[in-house]
Amino acid sequence: MRGDWMDAPLRYDRSYVYRLYEPQDPAERTIVALHGSGADEAAILPLARMLDPKARIVAPRGRILQNGERRWYRKLSPITFDQSSVALEADTFSGFLDGLRRDGVTDPDRTLFLGYSNGANLVAATMLLHPGAIRQAVLMRAMSVLESAPKADLTAARVLILSGATDQIYGSYGAMLGDLLKRNGAVVVQDTLSSGHECGEGDIAYARGWLDSVEGGVPATADARGTRG
Repeated sequence: MRGDWMDAPLRYDRSYVYRLYEPQDPAERTIVALHGSGADEAAILPLARMLDPKARIVAPRGRILQNGERRWYRKLSPITFDQSSVALEADTFSGFLDGLRRDGVTDPDRTLFLGYSNGANLVAATMLLHPGAIRQAVLMRAMSVLESAPKADLTAARVLILSGATDQIYGSYGAMLGDLLKRNGAVVVQDTLSSGHECGEGDIAYARGWLDSVEGGVPATADARGTRG
């Protein structure tokens, strides 16, 4: 269904329930949007739509239900995670992306991944465990969930990481994730916004500017890092 993201129909494949929004005009970009813990695809769709109203949007639903929370992998504590679950879910997500590419829904060179919190962490894990599957990502309130990250060739990847200044549990981990991705060759821009763990219009405005700089030929350097607010 075209025109209204709220009416984007639910779809099913062997791995995920997801929504596929098609804009009125042919899309030049696809956004794959991953929600945070305790939410579902409906929570992230408005942000993806705000980021690029002309984009096709794929919004899958996390497969894990833990303590009543919808998630992307199993957690053991707020900052420790079931490593076998992370690896399995990253592998499953990579396979889902392969299917989208074969079906012509995504083109790796014209696909942006937008992830929030738990969803952003799965995007980062998939980048490291399946190099080349994800080449452009906006990660909001993210951290690395891999206890032992493998070496990966991420030289084709461009990543924006946005942390929250008053995010007391996760705020410091964004820089660590950025350093990890940079060590593997990704071009990373990191910044800290005047917010907590929540994300919203400020993140999207920043991400839009970053996209314009990257796609307009202005390099986003691997050493770029700042603090806002």
